[in-house]
Amino acid sequence: MEESSNSSEKGLLLLGFSDQPQLERILFVIILFVYILSLLGNTAIILASCLDPKLHTPMYFFLCNLSCVDICFTTSVAPQLLVTMSRKDKNMSYGACVAQLYVAMGLGSSECVLLAVMAYDRYAAVCRPLRYTTIMHPQLCSSLASTAWLGGLITSLIQCSLTLQLPLCGHRKLDHIFCEVPVLIRLACVDTTFNEVELFVASVIFLIVPVSLILASYGCITQTVLRIKSAAGRRKAFGTCSSHLAVVIIFYGTIIFMYLQPAKSSSKIRGKFVSLSYTIVTPLLNPIIYTLRNKDVKGAVGTLVMGNALGSERA
Repeated sequence: MEESSNSSEKGLLLLGFSDQPQLERILFVIILFVYILSLLGNTAIILASCLDPKLHTPMYFFLCNLSCVDICFTTSVAPQLLVTMSRKDKNMSYGACVAQLYVAMGLGSSECVLLAVMAYDRYAAVCRPLRYTTIMHPQLCSSLASTAWLGGLITSLIQCSLTLQLPLCGHRKLDHIFCEVPVLIRLACVDTTFNEVELFVASVIFLIVPVSLILASYGCITQTVLRIKSAAGRRKAFGTCSSHLAVVIIFYGTIIFMYLQPAKSSSKIRGKFVSLSYTIVTPLLNPIIYTLRNKDVKGAVGTLVMGNALGSERA
């Protein structure tokens, strides 16, 4: 009993890349740069979507929600990781670990659902263009977004609470970049079969089901687009969906690798880079892809920047 309480009293050692000091220094600079760009880019999308009346459509409503999730998700991981990487003392309080566990799990699950919702929105826009505004009415959009947020909250409360019941028996070294369920299961000193099965079931619900819905949506979209006679029309239709699909492939590909395998069988160094991908890199891809490849967002962001510049000059 005394050993089990040691971790909560003394905290945990978040090792990260401390066994490779040169790599750790390089990654510190990269992560800091990517994190700042991610905050700026996603904030710009949120402001543009809210302030530009032309972007008050279902697609940009969901994009705004995705940017909110990405800002919170990457912020739940990056600052603590940067602080830990910048000092020799790798200690992280148990309370901070618990908070990070709940927040990251909830936001990651919400993003899984939200990306599936965005795929359905693209399906309705491309395959049912005449009925699009009727199908994607404001009440449905609000309900779908609320379902994504609420689903993440519920799975976080269940999954993380079960994981925190596992005794660590004094084990304090967390050989990862942040407090994550598979890593804590690996750290436990008792039989974790139940937790691994429960994690697998939750992963199927929040990963496999959304991916299946996304693939089905894009299958229908592809069939519809191929029937368009105009080459320009086909390019435009594919262009509206390719950006979303790129984010989906990177996000789901890495997170499925992390969660849909036995918790004690994953390579530690590979797991760290995989986690970096969906917690740090993917949140940056959202603003990059949607601003560089979308004329509406690019124009709205440009107008927003010019407006602020003119306001500063007048002041």
